[in-house]
Amino acid sequence: MKLHLTLFLTCSIAILNAQTNYQKPLDTIKLQEITLEHKKNTPERMPEIKENVLFSGKKNEVLQLSNINGNFTTNNAREIFARIPGVTIWENEGSGIQINVAVRGLSPNRSWELNTRQNGYDISSDVFGYPEAYYNPPLEAVETIALVRGGSSLQFGPQFGGMLNYVLKRETKKKFSFETQNTVGSYGLMSAYNAIGGNYEKFSYYVYNHSRSADGWRENSEYTVRNTHAFVAYRFTENTKLSAEYTNMDYKMQQAGGLTDEQFKNDSQQSARERNWFGTPWNVFSLNFDTNISDNFTSNTKLFGLIGERNSVGFTATPNIEDAINPSTNNFANRRVDRDYYKNYGLENRNIYKYKLGKIDNNLAFGVRLYKANTQRLQDGKGTTGSDFDLSIDGRFTRDLDFTTENVALFAENQFKVTEKFSVTPGVRYEYIKNTGEGRFGVNSGNDIAFPDKTVSRSQPLFGLGLEYKFGTTNIYANITQAFRPVLFSDFTPPAVTDVIDPNLKDASGFNADIGYRGNYKNYLNFDFSLFYLSYTNRIGGIRQFVNNDPTQGTFLYRTNLGETVNKGIEGFFNLNITRLFEIEKPYGNLDFFSSVSFIDSRYTDFEVSSATGTAPNVVITETNLSGKRVENAPRYIHNFGLSWSNNNFSATMQYRLSGRIFTDANNTETASANGITGLLDEYRVLDLSTEYKFLKIYNIRAGVNNLKDESYATRRSGGYPGPGILPGEGRTFYLSIGAKL
Repeated sequence: MKLHLTLFLTCSIAILNAQTNYQKPLDTIKLQEITLEHKKNTPERMPEIKENVLFSGKKNEVLQLSNINGNFTTNNAREIFARIPGVTIWENEGSGIQINVAVRGLSPNRSWELNTRQNGYDISSDVFGYPEAYYNPPLEAVETIALVRGGSSLQFGPQFGGMLNYVLKRETKKKFSFETQNTVGSYGLMSAYNAIGGNYEKFSYYVYNHSRSADGWRENSEYTVRNTHAFVAYRFTENTKLSAEYTNMDYKMQQAGGLTDEQFKNDSQQSARERNWFGTPWNVFSLNFDTNISDNFTSNTKLFGLIGERNSVGFTATPNIEDAINPSTNNFANRRVDRDYYKNYGLENRNIYKYKLGKIDNNLAFGVRLYKANTQRLQDGKGTTGSDFDLSIDGRFTRDLDFTTENVALFAENQFKVTEKFSVTPGVRYEYIKNTGEGRFGVNSGNDIAFPDKTVSRSQPLFGLGLEYKFGTTNIYANITQAFRPVLFSDFTPPAVTDVIDPNLKDASGFNADIGYRGNYKNYLNFDFSLFYLSYTNRIGGIRQFVNNDPTQGTFLYRTNLGETVNKGIEGFFNLNITRLFEIEKPYGNLDFFSSVSFIDSRYTDFEVSSATGTAPNVVITETNLSGKRVENAPRYIHNFGLSWSNNNFSATMQYRLSGRIFTDANNTETASANGITGLLDEYRVLDLSTEYKFLKIYNIRAGVNNLKDESYATRRSGGYPGPGILPGEGRTFYLSIGAKL
């Protein structure tokens, strides 16, 4: 590590003389200095109001990606989110097609505990029925990433994790601009990002295409992905603008599957699954209208929609079962095919009204949301015995289900400024959600087993309170806000036809609370330290019961609300600009040391579990409680440490991620199972290095090495897709990228 850092610092200092000496008027020079210093505060925090959203009193971070060195080509979340404390990351494979992140010990599965958005509108399958984000934009196209913790639930929706928003690039200065970034890397990585954009009179536009392919670090993990996006806007007046955008993504990804612990130890790059494939064609679109009704009243309305699919085909047995040719048929086993079709659309209106109480300005944020989504779920189809990405089936799907979600929400938050320094922000959100389900649940002896037509509707008020007190360039903030997680489609659909769903199944509910101190000190220290407490009640699980209360008739699994988990801990971040501290920035550039640390205590406080042993008529049900057990997939700590150096031409960042061990099941099983699905996952340490050199004002060369020390590690175990078993993180890989912006 010392050798690499010394080499990069030496090379960087050697090119200092290439800095421009072009002289400009004094006032212009001051403006440039202010802009440069602002950009280096990464992450930034939201102002009190931005884009008709009220952020006062809420914990939030905004990452300016232009100020971060990282592997944007493969969406390396480990590098990109390093400056935000407490972000858990699942690394299923190295494609970066799906970003799996969470905060505060929640599950990172396709970011489903977060309200995931692009440019402020939804991009997940169904926010209330199936909130998994199978799509995220390529990070080469992203300008900023904003994360607002649980306090966002009043203005954005009830998710426990908060709101994650990817804001795409836009060209605002030129009539025409062209950007290109072309990358090669380990294991056949090839990527091309090309974009055009500009402004002409009242029109503005931005279009990009990103194409990427690779063989993958593991065997049987090749992929191809394409993302295309188009944006156009028309400004009627200085205060009124209409814009539209459309994104299309398509990919085909081979899934290497999971491993047993023995396989992982012997060779984590190996794979025994060459017939497993996954793909999700995705389309998202929005129409956006902004207007200033008066100096004190601004409004934004978004009409948005999504049409997408989730398609998988493969041999889904656990990794200790070989996918082999059957000698009697001379063929492989038939693969399983699952397909989902998603259609959703919505309208969201947000407003800010500014008014005075006495001589002090106050702000009211209010709005409404209308949303409808439909999911058709086709599962357990008898696929081919082949090896390619073939979704054809023999006969019918065993399951053919249709789910619909309808949602109406009203929200309001008011920032009362008690003084110019102290503000109190109470708020309320009202949610009405209606879920319906129908279709075929299974097939028995050729006869359909009907899924009971089910309709669940409920009204849910949420309340919250935020506080903020300013000390110059720093502030103390506190927030407590209710949250809930609606019953998902999977909760209504038990694994076996004999299972029974509680007709009074309730949504999971709870609250987020945090208190912290953040800000900037003398332009060389950027920091945010806080405590948090997250209560997650009415969690859903299954308990064994006797059929008709008779042990001689066997048992069934009863899915109901069983208990509570509590996540609490510390989150901290600081960025220290060492050269500014010692006032040697001008000759030596910017040398920054940053650290994000989090300590997470995530435990069950009450959760009943049961198991059945024996056979009828001698069945015995044993009941226990998980109280005191650690919540699965929640590490006890997540730390990131980094050193970054930059001047006008060159920048380099070396960062080190440390993540604690995790239990992968609620019973806190330490010894790994023979099939690799359960068992403790050890802590891991990963070192990354990324660099960029800019020259002739428009060109850049980027290069980096991920997992520099070639550590063997894993972030998760899976019980199903993307393949049962332990899923290895990638070993050492490199990339080299050349780009230009004209």
